[in-house]
Amino acid sequence: MKIIIALLIFAVIVFIHELGHFILAKANGVGVTEFAVGMGPKLFSFNKGETMYSIRILPLGGYCSMIGEDEASEAENALNNKTVWQRFWVLFAGPLFNFVLAFVLAIILIALIGADRAEVIDVQENSPAYKAGLQAGDIVKEYNGYTIGVGREIYISDFVDPVSDEAIDIVYERNGDRYETVLEPELLHKYYFGMTYNNNGSACEMTVVKGGAMEKAGIKTGDILLAIGDNKFSSGEEFYEYSQTNETKKDTVDVTYERDGKEYTVKVTPTENKSYYTGFTYNSNYTDVNKKVGVLGVLKYSLLEVRYQIKSVILSLKYIITGHASKDSIAGPVGIVNMVGDVYEQSSEYGVLAVLESLISFTIMISANLGVMNLLPIPALDGGRILFVIIEMIRGKKIDPDKEGFVHFIGFVLLMGLMVLVMYNDISNIFFKK
Repeated sequence: MKIIIALLIFAVIVFIHELGHFILAKANGVGVTEFAVGMGPKLFSFNKGETMYSIRILPLGGYCSMIGEDEASEAENALNNKTVWQRFWVLFAGPLFNFVLAFVLAIILIALIGADRAEVIDVQENSPAYKAGLQAGDIVKEYNGYTIGVGREIYISDFVDPVSDEAIDIVYERNGDRYETVLEPELLHKYYFGMTYNNNGSACEMTVVKGGAMEKAGIKTGDILLAIGDNKFSSGEEFYEYSQTNETKKDTVDVTYERDGKEYTVKVTPTENKSYYTGFTYNSNYTDVNKKVGVLGVLKYSLLEVRYQIKSVILSLKYIITGHASKDSIAGPVGIVNMVGDVYEQSSEYGVLAVLESLISFTIMISANLGVMNLLPIPALDGGRILFVIIEMIRGKKIDPDKEGFVHFIGFVLLMGLMVLVMYNDISNIFFKK
C-alpha cells in the first residue's frame, strides 16, 4: 500500500509537470510526438493526431517529446523555430504547473486544517524573548532578516543561520498592530550523557550517541542503565522522572549499568554543549494553534505555503552547496518512497483524515521541490534549456541547435549517473543503516 501511494504521488506530480509543457506546446503550435507518463518500455499507448500518448513501466519520470527540442528541425511546428518567448513559456510551463499543483493542494489542506500562522505559543519568564516584549499570541512577521509567513519559516531560518550571540530583529503583530523589537540570545552551558533510552519498557535500555560521554566511558547501545550515583532505576519511566527534576551537571559521576547479565560501574564525565537560547516557542507545524480563515485567508496562506516550500528548497540547496549537509540528507525516488511510507505509518494511527492531510502536505513539498529543481540552470533540465533561451535574448542571436543539443545530451548522461548514485545512497540508508 505504501509503495502504491508513493507511485500514485509520483504519477500525479510528473503528469502535471509534463501536462504544463504539453498544453503550452500545443498553444504555441509546437509539434508533440509523444506525451508519456513514466520511463522505460511502454505498457500501452494510443495515437491522436501527431501525438502518441503512452504509459510506461517505471513511474519515476515522464516526458513531453517535442519536435525540434534536442536537434535542429526545418519543420514549421518545431520548437527551435518558435520565438524566444514562445520557447521560454513552453519550457517554463512544467515547473510552473508544479507550483500551481502545490498551490491547489495547499488550498485543500488549509481549508481542512486552518492557516499555519507564525504564532508565538509560549514565552518563558525572564527569558530573552520575555525581555524583548514578546507575548503568547503574537504573530511573527519578520525574523532575523527573513520575511515570515508561516511558523516553519522561523525554523528554517534558524536552521540555515543558527542562533548565535548576535541580536535578532523581530517584527510582530499584536491585536492588528505591528511592533518591532530586538531579542538578545542568551548563552547556555548544558551537559549531556550522550544517550537516549526507552521510557516505556521494564528496563532502561540505552541507545548510545556516537562520540558522547557514555560511549567514551565504554557503555554501548543495548546496555541497561541501573544507577547514576546513588540514584537507582528499575525502568525507563523511573529514569525519566529523575531526569525531569535533576539537571545534568558537569561533575564526573559513577554510572552503573548491566550487560549480558553482569553489572559494571564506570565514571562518566558529561559533555558540555554551548547553545544560545531565545526563550519562546512558536507554531512550527500544523497544530491546534491553526486558525480557520475565510476564502481570502485560505488563498493568502496557500500562497505563503508555496512560498515557504520554494524558499526551503533554495535554502537547503545553499546548505548542501556550502558543505553543511551530508550525502545522507539527499534523497532520490527510492528514498522518497521510503519517506511516504514513514508519513503513512506515523499518521495512520490518527485516522484516515490525518493520513490524507499528511500525504497532501508531503505532495505539496515534493511538487514544489520538483518545480525548483527543474529550474536549476543545469543542461538537460528545463532550467538549462531556459538558460540557452535567455542567452539568445541577450545576444540577439540563436545558438547552434546541434551544439545546444550536445550540451543537453552530456547533461543528461551526467544526471543519469547522479541518479544512480542517489538511488544507491537511498537503498544503503534503508537497508544497511541502523
